[in-house]
Amino acid sequence: MADPSFDVVSKVDRQEVDNALNQAAKELATRFDFRNTGAQVAWSGEEAVSFEAETEERCSAAIEVFKEKLIKRGISQKAFDVGEPALSGKVYKVTGSLVQGISSEKAKEIAKKIRDGGPKGVQAQIQGDQLRVSGKKKDHLQDVIALLKGEDFGIALQFTNYR
Repeated sequence: MADPSFDVVSKVDRQEVDNALNQAAKELATRFDFRNTGAQVAWSGEEAVSFEAETEERCSAAIEVFKEKLIKRGISQKAFDVGEPALSGKVYKVTGSLVQGISSEKAKEIAKKIRDGGPKGVQAQIQGDQLRVSGKKKDHLQDVIALLKGEDFGIALQFTNYR
């Protein structure tokens, strides 16, 4: 029988993000402090969300409303990367992107952390934009999950395919 294993991934449920975006758009349309400010939030491409408003403060507030909706839907703040609003014509605009997948540098950093701090006999292999962690005992794998949850790698991590 094969050794127990699990995958470390960094993925976002697009449907949950879409729901958060729709809720934020509805709130921007109905809240009193956003009336007549031209505040909007919408998809701009497959993995990007654009914000625009007539003032920089309202644009930043629209970003915060969207982030609150993401939190309520269980999506980590590390999975959404947004810059500062910039003046574009008469309105302030900014585009944020969803962070998906684990970069090779982050994967190497996570694998090194597992090697250094994890129990003996646990291996981590980099497979594209995810890591496969395997070991002799399931208890060791649970120790590795606890170790990774305690660290901040700057990205949202999920643990899938535990068997």
